[in-house]
Order: sequence, then structure tokens, then C-alpha cells
Amino acid sequence: MESEAVQLTPHEKFLAWFETNKGVVVRAASIAGALALVAGLWAWRQNERASSSSANLSLIVSHPSGDSTPALLKVAEDYPGTEAAGRAVLLAAAALFESGKYAESKAQFERYLHDYRNPVFTTQAQFGSATCLDALGKPEAALAYKDLIDHHPNDSLTPQAKLNLARIYESQNKLEAARDLYADLTTSGAVTQLANEAGLKSAELLAKHPNLASKPAPPAPIPAKPSKP
Repeated sequence: MESEAVQLTPHEKFLAWFETNKGVVVRAASIAGALALVAGLWAWRQNERASSSSANLSLIVSHPSGDSTPALLKVAEDYPGTEAAGRAVLLAAAALFESGKYAESKAQFERYLHDYRNPVFTTQAQFGSATCLDALGKPEAALAYKDLIDHHPNDSLTPQAKLNLARIYESQNKLEAARDLYADLTTSGAVTQLANEAGLKSAELLAKHPNLASKPAPPAPIPAKPSKP
């Protein structure tokens, strides 16, 4: 008589499988543990880099000494990808602009747009780049200002971009386009100082070119009365 097959419970089957494959399981667990450790160390390192970069940047900003541009750019080089590095690039770009180094300033603004592009500071970098082109007398400045105006119509820097673009249009003899931008600034609730400046510029432009003054639209024709049958 044949003996009946022994039926094992799921728990007993697992124990039997584990005993057979114990070496594989231990190695897999070791690998998983090592990966978790690496991930934890990487996250810790990232937090440390962010804290260190912010501390270094705060030290530079709170204790300025002469030209801070090299120190700011060192923060960007030592802690690439961090928020503090992005701010350091923008601050370095602004410092270079104030020093009259417009080409170098533009390079840093473009670097920010390429490497960081935090939405909070993107328009600042775009405006900075356009202003550098403007200071260098490059015709591309008009396109840069217009691109910012078209894509960020409600940004706080847009009114200034419009005023700068109107000035460029006036220098290029695009007088109607300049007139329209000045008029837009004086009627759209822009910053008071900019609106006042735009009003003065508009008045000067119309004084030089009276033909640009808006002419009242001709009255609509009176419809003819229907003839009596």
C-alpha cells in the first residue's frame, strides 16, 4: 500500500524554501540594506550641501567686502544645483551689471535660465539678460523685452520692460509702436513712477510728432430712411 503524500501548510512550505535558499536571501537582504544605506547617505549629503551653501551665501550677503562676485560664483561652483547656488548666480549677475560688465552679467543671467529656471526668479533673469543687451546697444534687446512682455504680461517687471522697449522703438523710428506702449503704461494702472515717466515721454513724442495724436473716429453714417411704398 502506497503511503499518502504529506500535505504541508503554507508556513511549512515557506520555511522549507527559506532553508534551501537561505544564502540567496541573505545576500539579497544585504544588497537591499546597502542600497538603503547609500540612499540615506545621499539624502543626508544633499541636505548638508543645501545647509552649507545657504550658510555661505548668507555670510557673503551679510558681510560684503569689495567685489563679492568671485565669492558668489564660488558658491555656485561648490554647490551646483542647490537653491543657494541659483541665488548666488543671480546676485553675481546683478553685481557684474552694476560694475558695468554687461557681457559677463548677461552670461550669468543666461546661466541661471539654463541651469535653474526657478519660476519665482525666471522673469528676473530674463529681464536682466534683456537689460544687458540694451546696455550693450544690441538690437536683440527689443526682441528680449517683447518676449518677456508677451509671455509674462502680469509680472511686476513687465511695465519697466514696456518702458524700455518704447524707448528702443522711438530710437528705431517705430514711433507708433512707441506711442502705443507709452499710452498702455499710462492707462493700465502701472506703477505710478513708471506711469508718470511714460506720460512725460508720450507728451514729448506727440510734441515732436503731432501727427501721432489719436484722431477722433468719423461719425457713423446715418442710415437712410426706408422709402415709402
